[in-house]
Amino acid sequence: MIQRDEPVTITGSAPAGRLVTVSVGGAERSVKAGKDGRFAATFPPVTAGQPFDIEARSPSGRVVSHNVLAGDVYLCSGQSNMELEVRHAQDAMGQISSSADPALRLMTIPRAVADQPLDTFAQTPLWKAAGPDSVPDFSAACYYMARTLRKSADVPIGAIASSWGGSQISPWMGERAQAAVGKSAQSALLALHARNATEGERAASAQWESWWRAATGDRAGAEPWQADAKMDWTDAPAIGAWEDWNVPRLADYNGMVWFRRDFTLTAEQARGEAALSLGTLDDVGRAWINGQPVGMGARAWQPTTLNVPAGILKAGRNVLIVNVFDNYAKGGLLGPAADMALRPAQGDALSLGDGWAYAVARMSPPGAPRVPWSDVTGTSTLYNGMIAPIGAIKLKGAAWYQGESDTDIPGYADRLTAMMADWRRQFGQQDLSFAIVQLAGYGEPATKPENSGWARLREAQRQAVVADKHAGLATAIDLGDPFDIHPGEKQELGRRLARVMRALAYDAPIARAGPQAASAVKGGDGTVILRFSGVEGGLHLRSGGQALGFELCGSDDQSCRYVPATVQGDQVILTGDGKSAERVRYAWADYPVMNLYDGTPLPIGPFEMPIAR
Repeated sequence: MIQRDEPVTITGSAPAGRLVTVSVGGAERSVKAGKDGRFAATFPPVTAGQPFDIEARSPSGRVVSHNVLAGDVYLCSGQSNMELEVRHAQDAMGQISSSADPALRLMTIPRAVADQPLDTFAQTPLWKAAGPDSVPDFSAACYYMARTLRKSADVPIGAIASSWGGSQISPWMGERAQAAVGKSAQSALLALHARNATEGERAASAQWESWWRAATGDRAGAEPWQADAKMDWTDAPAIGAWEDWNVPRLADYNGMVWFRRDFTLTAEQARGEAALSLGTLDDVGRAWINGQPVGMGARAWQPTTLNVPAGILKAGRNVLIVNVFDNYAKGGLLGPAADMALRPAQGDALSLGDGWAYAVARMSPPGAPRVPWSDVTGTSTLYNGMIAPIGAIKLKGAAWYQGESDTDIPGYADRLTAMMADWRRQFGQQDLSFAIVQLAGYGEPATKPENSGWARLREAQRQAVVADKHAGLATAIDLGDPFDIHPGEKQELGRRLARVMRALAYDAPIARAGPQAASAVKGGDGTVILRFSGVEGGLHLRSGGQALGFELCGSDDQSCRYVPATVQGDQVILTGDGKSAERVRYAWADYPVMNLYDGTPLPIGPFEMPIAR
């Protein structure tokens, strides 16, 4: 599948200097591979029509792709709610059984992490026609968006899914995007790791240790990772999640726990390097031996193996200290115990599957640095491995559903803006359309005003879209599930994403962000008058005579309170209560209860806005 009505560039590899003849349909070009073994041939735009072949040939071989279509190609990316497959979404059986469409093509990019941008994929992704064999494992949100656009655009549609569950936005941002938000130092550390992994680990460890001392006040030499650190050490009941230990203090604990394991080595075992296998450290862990850092686990929820440089181990007694930080669900040294071992370059391996002690950290400071070569929290690592290798192909648009993992990390609007600009540079399309999913509701339904990190993230998404005329917002606030962070209703989400794409990429006369607050003005009688943009068919209440979820706030969040709100035409009137009112908030909660829609019907999107006087 290639993007219609755009120049077509075919790239590949061949021996340096080799002449390669490339053909697209009936057109043909001959080009030479450069010194790096890469070649590129550019062709005029192709309009949507009958299938054709793409071929590259030289004296040493021939590669051909049959049944290629020109149409509109979309890239879908983000974390688990974009990654969630059709088979796990609602009505999967019925939707899969009727999914056959040879003009709807799907491609899933395999998970990959890289320190530097890759030119090619280690595992080549393939286009597959939509059908019962390909749809079940494809992104549900992306599929339902693409399927809806097939009907409205009436051209072949290609959908590329490149997502990783649990990922922050930073791993999806290239080096230039990192620089735009002041993260050049992390990019430099990543580049150092690419050149010399040991030096990279050493530098990252120094950052972490400096952060710890600043956050806790511990003086150098008295930190918990020192071999003889004085802490309340207790024998660990087992390898596994600490929530399963029947220790009341840890039954529902999210934070840091220190682990300790003494071991004895011979002179032969202590000589040279070693591999330290610690199993899965949930969520993330950092290790020291004899007070010297040996690294941090870089793969979330996957087994960790670290290189122990020569000179750290010693004959006789050694002390291994591991800090494990868990901020979601269960945490700890998850093992399995049989895989935990120290494997010296010389001498026998030493099992580490038992004999551990633990101590709950007296402090779990927020903001612990992660290594930039990590997968879901890294710096550019997923961009390098899963976006950069796509190359400079042309797209019709990109859909982005991510943000849960960035909750309470300041600056999301800037990061999203920088990422969109960076991707547009890669694909050579400064006006590339982006459809951003505003996070769905999740958590305990709100019963009083609250200081919600999810609400702040949604507002950051809204602000980034407001500032970008080529971006739009698909509000999912009413599609959430209070008990499931992965709501199954992806068909309506796909329709809303398609609607945004119709507004942006096809110039349909509809709002690119649905109904959104436009202004808040103080009325003469103490009321606040809210006006909205993008409203179609008027404002409508569901199950009540007043709009729910509106708050008036003074100068601080503690002053926020619910107020009565009535609908008058395309306006909402908030009743004043005589208290200070500087801002309006709406649907400001992890899982807000709200009942205001337009005639589409689309929900009024969450927002926070100052009151003009």
